[in-house]
Order: sequence, then structure tokens, then C-alpha cells
Amino acid sequence: MNVLVFNCGSSSLKFQVIGLGGGAGSDVPERRLAHGLIERIGGEASCAFGVMDGPRSQHTTRIANHAEAVREALNWLASASVAGQNAALRHNLDAVGHRIVHGSAHFHSSVRIDETVIAKLQALNELAPLHNPPALAAINACRTELGSALPMVAAFDTAFHQTLPDSAASYALPYDLSERHGIRRYGFHGLAHRYVTLRYGELTGTPRDQVTIITLHLGNGCSASAIRHGQSVDTSMGFTPLEGLVMGTRSGDIDPTVMSYLMHKEGVSVDEVESWLNTRSGLRGVSGVSNDMRELLAQAEGNPRARLAVELFRYRARKYVGAYLAALGGASALVFSGGIGEHSPAIRANICASMQWCGLELDAERNTRLQGTEGPISRPGARMQAYVIPSDEEILIARDTAELLRS
Repeated sequence: MNVLVFNCGSSSLKFQVIGLGGGAGSDVPERRLAHGLIERIGGEASCAFGVMDGPRSQHTTRIANHAEAVREALNWLASASVAGQNAALRHNLDAVGHRIVHGSAHFHSSVRIDETVIAKLQALNELAPLHNPPALAAINACRTELGSALPMVAAFDTAFHQTLPDSAASYALPYDLSERHGIRRYGFHGLAHRYVTLRYGELTGTPRDQVTIITLHLGNGCSASAIRHGQSVDTSMGFTPLEGLVMGTRSGDIDPTVMSYLMHKEGVSVDEVESWLNTRSGLRGVSGVSNDMRELLAQAEGNPRARLAVELFRYRARKYVGAYLAALGGASALVFSGGIGEHSPAIRANICASMQWCGLELDAERNTRLQGTEGPISRPGARMQAYVIPSDEEILIARDTAELLRS
């Protein structure tokens, strides 16, 4: 079964074509047949496409929206082929899977897309205005280009966190307001945290229902999750992806009265302040330099604001790790994923420094060596292990899609 997976960002579109074997227990390997990335949608976009063990191509072209980006990808797939396929990849697709950031309380797992699902997704646009509308545009473009008969599946970032207990999911607001407007902590990056949880179990030979770990997904967007017996029981992002850790351009946790204070002092609207918190804060806002951790680490010694941004990032992550250790009553491992988590030994070392009290001790040589690859970075025999596991949302979406269609 060949599954085309679309992963929409606010101004980008990633895709993969993944060939899956014969289902659970099959010894037929999963194969990544093709991949692509379209960036800067809305203007002169850059497109990078490639096939498995084959040539890669890059070009730029004007792409106004995500529907046009989908068409660009499908047009390329109409001419792309790999060994073992009897036609171009576009004509060898069995299904399409879509990553959806916000599923609210409606969706507890991946679902097959129909008119009812689309209507529910449209109603959720206001909860994730940067991400859900592009995903819906991609869904509609696929139906137009590939026909409504080709099955499609929606996989939700919020679904993995539906297992949060009420004590972790609820805000201390007037209860009737929370109920009326669906205000609760939904959590995000669920596909990434779910993949890391499954992969940690595979690497360590631990059954999923025995996996108790803390996961740190650190990139331009950042989140932490407490995993008990393979299920999410707490996570740092909340009603929206703004809550929690310091991120590339998002503030993370903040006193909510700061918003009204800034509105009065600066004479601006709530939408303007919300935009500041989402796009002008975090690493970029504090440093005044960049939201790229590599640049900030390079400048930290001579630039006090860059140094402060790095320290705030590290401190907030350490604080969440400590809180989740208390919530879980201890954990087997701390697992890093995301661009920063996978590629920055310095940040991993800073977060884990002086954590011997809970049994967490990094191996300096292992930590330095592992960049972008998976494996342990803690000292052998440490009571609490540390791992790097690059997240793979697309493979989970493909598996969910195939499983739904087979069932």
C-alpha cells in the first residue's frame, strides 16, 4: 500500500510517499518512496523534491496558497517513479493521510475523512488559525485533483493527549465558561510525542504499557510531555500551542494580565498583543537577534541578550522536567526530539546539568557524537537514561491510514 502523507505548516508543505507492507507482523519493510518540501507559500516558493535512492530536484515558482502547493506536489509525482512501481507515483497511490494540528475534543484518534469530518474541522479553524485552514485547503485540493473515491485520513496532533486526566487538562476558570466554550488543555506535537514513545519502547525492548518517560520536543515550537504506561498524562502546550516552554518566536508561559497591561500601555488590540506573543517573543524576542539556536549559542559569550535567551530556554525546559518527574513519581528516561533536541549537544547538556539527584547523568562523548541520529546519550548504568530519538510524524500518519483502510 502506497500512502501519500501531507504535513502542512502555516507557510510550508511537506510530503512523503510511504510504501507499507502487509500489515501488523509483516516482514515487508516500510519504504519512503518520495519526499518533498515546499517553503515560503504565498510568494516565490522554493520546492525540493526527491525519490528513494534517486535524483533530487530544486526549483522556485510562485505559489499563492496551500491548494496550489498540493497541485505542485501532485504534478511532480505524476512524473516521478521508483523501481518496483509499474507507473508514476501519482498513479500508484492507495490513500492520502493528512496531519491536522487541532482536533479539539471531537477526535480521539485518526479518522477517515468524509463530509462530516470536514465540517467539524472547519468549525475548529479559530482554535488553530495558522495550521488547520492550510490542512483543510490541502484536503480539498486532494479531493479535486485525485477524486473523492481515493480514501483520505486525518491524523491529529491533539489526539495523543486525550488521555490527560482532568486535573492536568482543566484550567481553574469558572466551570460553566470552560464547558460552554470547550476551554481545556488540548496539547500539541502529539504525533511527535507518540512516535518517540513507541520508538523508545522498540529501542529498549520495553512494552508500550510499561513505558514511563519524559519527552522534550525542542524545535522552533517546543513542548514537553509526561508519559505514563505509554500514555500522555501531562503536556506543556495547552488550549493553544502558545503555552509552556520558551520557543523560537512564542513566549510560552506568561502571566495572562501581561496581555491587558500591554494593550493599555501600548494602545493596541488583543489581536496585536497575541501576535507579539506568537511571532515576536521567545528566543527571537529576548535576544533581538534570531530564533535560531545555533546563532544564539555562537553569540552567547559576547552578547548578554543572546545568552539570556539561551538560559531562559534551558531553565524552562529543566523546570518542566522536574515537574514531570514529580507528577510521574520518577521516569525511566528523558528523550529529546525536534531540531534543537536532535542536533544540539550543548542544549541537551545544559538541560541535564546537575540532574544527578534523579539519576540522570549524560555521557559527554555520546552526547557530542549523536546529532540527528537516535541512541542513548546517558552514562551506562545511569538510573535515569537519556535518549535522542528523531521524531517521524509521517510514518505514524501512514501507518494509521493503512490500518484504518484495512479495518
